[in-house]
Formats: sequence, structure tokens, C-alpha cells
Amino acid sequence: MNVVLAIIMVAFGLAAILTVVRIVIGPSILDRTVASDVLLTEVMCVLGAEMAINGHTRNIPVLLIIAAVGVFGSISVARYVARRDNTTS
Repeated sequence: MNVVLAIIMVAFGLAAILTVVRIVIGPSILDRTVASDVLLTEVMCVLGAEMAINGHTRNIPVLLIIAAVGVFGSISVARYVARRDNTTS
């Protein structure tokens, strides 16, 4: 079981590093927004896996807050981009 956990941790770590690279190099705000949503989803998956492995539910409020931040952030960026596109036409 420890080998499986190590492989999963490496996979999540590599995915997080690649996502941060996408956030840094962009090139557009929409690419960065999608990458930040992916990073938030990865964090939620890691917290959910930790809850499943240790058999507790203490992180559920944290998961809900992370999900809300991700949704509201995505909506805000989408509205900003839509408004910016309408003014340039």
C-alpha cells in the first residue's frame, strides 16, 4: 500500500508542477484561469484522498471553500473577458 501511495503522491506532485508552469507561462488569461482551476481540483483531490486514507471528514468545509473560490473566480474571469471582448468590437 505504501508503494501505491508514493506513486499517487508523485503523480499529483508532477501534475501540480506542470499546472503551475502553465499558470506562469500563460499565454492568455483564459489559459491561466483553466490552469488555476485544475490546480484547485488537484488540491481538492489530494484532500479527499487524505480523508479517505485516514478515515475522517474534517476537511469537508475546506473542500467546499476551495470549490466556491474556484467557481467564483472562473465566473469573474469569464465575465471580465466577455466584457473586454464586447468593448473592443
